[in-house]
Amino acid sequence: MSVHDLHGITLESLLTKLVAHYGWDELGKRIDINCFISDPSIKSSLKFLRKTPWARTKVEELFLETQFTDE
Repeated sequence: MSVHDLHGITLESLLTKLVAHYGWDELGKRIDINCFISDPSIKSSLKFLRKTPWARTKVEELFLETQFTDE
């Protein structure tokens, strides 16, 4: 998959799928950002990721690299 494959996928659905797959603990280990480590929630993470391009890029890259078992 490439960044072009993310077209049409909202950041919220992307993040929700990653959390369902990894859980917050593992997500925080894979991407070391505070919104995944300290009192994580979808809402607070989305707020941070929308304002922080480098963090959003890391999340998108992890999403593209992840082998989801439900597909």
